[in-house]
Amino acid sequence: MALIPATILTGFLGSGKTTLLKRVLTETHGQKIAVIENEFGEENIDNEILVSDTTENIIQMSNGCICCTIRDDLRATLQDLATRKRKGEIDFERVIIETTGLADPGPVAQTFFMDDEVAEQYLLDGVLTLVDAKHAAMQLNERQEAQRQVGFADQIFISKSDLVSPEALDALVHRLKHMNPRAPIQVAHFGEVSLDKVLDLRGFNLNARLDIDPDFLKDELADHGHDHDHHEHEHVHNEHCAHPSHQHEHGHHHHHDDDVKSFVYRATRPFDPAKLEDFLGAIVQVYGPRMLRYKGVLDMQGTERKVIFQGVHQLMGSDLGPAWPAGEARVSKMVFIGIDLPKDILVQGLDQSLAVT
Repeated sequence: MALIPATILTGFLGSGKTTLLKRVLTETHGQKIAVIENEFGEENIDNEILVSDTTENIIQMSNGCICCTIRDDLRATLQDLATRKRKGEIDFERVIIETTGLADPGPVAQTFFMDDEVAEQYLLDGVLTLVDAKHAAMQLNERQEAQRQVGFADQIFISKSDLVSPEALDALVHRLKHMNPRAPIQVAHFGEVSLDKVLDLRGFNLNARLDIDPDFLKDELADHGHDHDHHEHEHVHNEHCAHPSHQHEHGHHHHHDDDVKSFVYRATRPFDPAKLEDFLGAIVQVYGPRMLRYKGVLDMQGTERKVIFQGVHQLMGSDLGPAWPAGEARVSKMVFIGIDLPKDILVQGLDQSLAVT
């Protein structure tokens, strides 16, 4: 049986998760969606779009979708849904999990990789994060959960943008890009977003392209006045290297200093597979809890194909991608998003994992 795609919907209290969810559920897309709500949510889905509000934790909706609350843990709820689908008791094609406003999406995402039974039935498609433009600055400054939600995202939606000035919105977008250059950012008015930005993002698909916001790289270039696509030896031989990885923080020109930050590493020399595996294995043992999302397209010695790798906290996987096209520069590109990650240690270790040519 085909795997059931699952989407995690996260965002701070009042950011508009339920508004977005209602839009997805009531739109005529012809898909049957099961919604799992964490029952501590600030507002439950309106009874208007439910057929009946029963005592059972699974409720049919008027458009054929279903809704259920997490009674025990997520794993058990997912298992229950899959079992009932298999028996033909309920019908759905995908799952959306709405987390509470205070949730760290990490453990929710890990459920799809760590539990064999869940992994055999579901495919984690992506993490959507809603950011409330009016209250974002305060929430990001004061709550690490809000920062983590941004760091984990495959797609970021900004709600309530009409309540702030264009300058404030621009500053927020700039800040979010520095925290997570992988995730596209879109302004969403009252949950009005196209479904292709919500479903089938393939954010956890190993063979998905590694998209890093080009404006993020432009920012770094402007900040540091030097070519981002460095040659590895600069790190090793020049302690005054101007590469962003050696600045205190590449967001140093901002007024805030977020715990969740990202940085991009590039190398023009191939990696030694054994050295890289040893180094990354050691790094995730030590810093795994602080590593939110990390992803890369790598040039590995010994293969003509791209190697794609990604991880969530301590869980890491890699896969062979397509062959390097003729004429394309074989540049390894990695992005790390995490909480106070030691860039100097990561850069030095990655440099030392490159093949000796």
